[in-house]
Order: sequence, then C-alpha cells, then structure tokens
Amino acid sequence: MRAEEVFREYHNMKKELSVLEFQLQQFKGVNEDDLITAMCFSHLEGDERVQTSSLSDKTAKAAINYKMVAEKENDEWYDFLWRRYQYLKEEIDFFEHGVQNLDGILADIMTDLLKGDMSWDDIQNQYCISRMMITRYRKKALDNLQNLYNLREQQVADYILG
Repeated sequence: MRAEEVFREYHNMKKELSVLEFQLQQFKGVNEDDLITAMCFSHLEGDERVQTSSLSDKTAKAAINYKMVAEKENDEWYDFLWRRYQYLKEEIDFFEHGVQNLDGILADIMTDLLKGDMSWDDIQNQYCISRMMITRYRKKALDNLQNLYNLREQQVADYILG
C-alpha cells in the first residue's frame, strides 16, 4: 500500500483489525447446521436412480465426509482470517512506526491528524500555524512516509532477486 492510502484508510484498517482479532479469539468454526445443509443439497445434476436401501446414498456420504469437510472449511476460514490480520497488523505497525519517526513537528501533527479527535482548527491553534501550513506539513510527512514505503519495497525486491 501507499502511505497516503494508509493515512486515508487508517481508521477503517484499525476497525477491521479489531474485528479480525475478535473473530480469531472467538473462533468456533463453520456452523454445523449450515455445513450439513450444504453437503446434503450438493449433488450432480442427472444423478437420479432407484433407491434400494432405507438410507440414502447422499446421507451416508455426508456422514462419512462431514468431519473432513468441517475441518477443511474451518482451517481455510481461520487461515483467511489469520492472513488478513497479519497483513493489516504489518501495514498499521509500519505506518505508525514511520509516523513516530518523522522529524520534528511533523510527527506531532500527523499523530494529531491520525487520532481524529482534533479538528484542523484545534491543530491550528495548538501549534500556532495556518491551515496552509498544516496542509504543507501533511504533504511533507506523507512524502517522507512514502520514501519509507519505497525503501521497504526495494528491500523486498532485493531479497527476492538476490
């Protein structure tokens, strides 16, 4: 991701990270009733035949495959949640690290902008600067952060190619 995208989506990313963390902590897997229903109603078209026993072939197959299918579905769902969590955590941590290491007043202004509990007017009054200066500081900070993102991408490319 680019620095400006993370800045723009920061609060949404933090919310999603919180939801993912909750889902991972409370993970119970796929609902058994939904899985059984899906397994019972999944069949090939044109699979009609005369039934010779009191137990349908579909029911027997569902009973045999249930545990295997449930484990596979649960593993895939948990893996998806975990990969998404790791990705968001890495992006947020890298961005926050970059913001904290900005030079001088840039770090303070960007932190206040990210928190979202201060308006531009509040920031203007706190730092005794104009809106234009806030805009310039924001742009300069995002440029510096983008340089960090470019450096990270270059390091990954060097590793992959080297």
